[in-house]
Amino acid sequence: MGEISCSNGNGVGNGVNGKSTPALTGETQYQDIALLDTKPFGKALVIDGKLQSAEVDEFIYHESLVHPAILHHPNPKTIFIMGGGEGSTAREILRHKSVEKVVMCDIDEEVVEFCKSYLVVNREAFSDPRLELVINDARAELESRKEWYDVIIGDLADPIEGGPCYKLYTKSFYEFIVKPRLNPGGIFVTQAGPAGIFSHTEVFSCIYNTLKQVFKYVVPYSAHIPSFADTWGWVMASDSPFTLSAEELDLRMKLNIKGENRYLDGKTIASASSLSKAVRKSLDNETHVFTEGTARFIYGYGSALKHNQA
Repeated sequence: MGEISCSNGNGVGNGVNGKSTPALTGETQYQDIALLDTKPFGKALVIDGKLQSAEVDEFIYHESLVHPAILHHPNPKTIFIMGGGEGSTAREILRHKSVEKVVMCDIDEEVVEFCKSYLVVNREAFSDPRLELVINDARAELESRKEWYDVIIGDLADPIEGGPCYKLYTKSFYEFIVKPRLNPGGIFVTQAGPAGIFSHTEVFSCIYNTLKQVFKYVVPYSAHIPSFADTWGWVMASDSPFTLSAEELDLRMKLNIKGENRYLDGKTIASASSLSKAVRKSLDNETHVFTEGTARFIYGYGSALKHNQA
């Protein structure tokens, strides 16, 4: 990364009421990154112009991404994270007592180091001996590894044209790279972009439909994240059914998770997959399959795209 700078330029550090606050900014080989100091949401991590997480409510996103899949697995020991450079996903995974090994594979070492330096909340996770940090493209890493995983988690940036991640949302990637690296009964879960009444058609519905082409059981679910100003979506997939009740999920949390969740309990997990009528109908009618040639993108700007246009 180039030199980290403190900037108020171009409104990047704008706080509430139009007042500008300092921002740590930098540019890596793959992405632009900024850590903004906002009044309503605390420190906010922004990559390629997209808000990734905010200090005040990031727990909603990361608990929702991590815990449903791990809790539904009967004995989760090995976990692979695609992306996750911020460290919050690893933090939540490592709260599970059964977990013996977590591989976090992020393509951008400079983003990881940036987050290590400035996001104090995740320092314990980065120092946990169960965490193996790998700097590589997740596709190449999964292809080269000779081990299998109980849960694979996609904590990737949104599919942005010119960004480094959109190829990791494709049918071929799910079918030929992800699924073969899962143990029997394994579960895959990915963040799937905005899932609001209007925004879900950007990528959420087609990621869901794409995973339906690959896995037998696919569950879309969502939660409102205030700092995103929208409902957010995730999709969980497996060839084994998801059968746990809210009470069974609560029992597994009590037995297996260190500390209390701030957002999730069994009822919350169960209700998260109860999408609105309009969104359910839209997902049922979705026919688009995400491929490299037919990718859908959402608003943003990738460093690679900017450089290609320069």
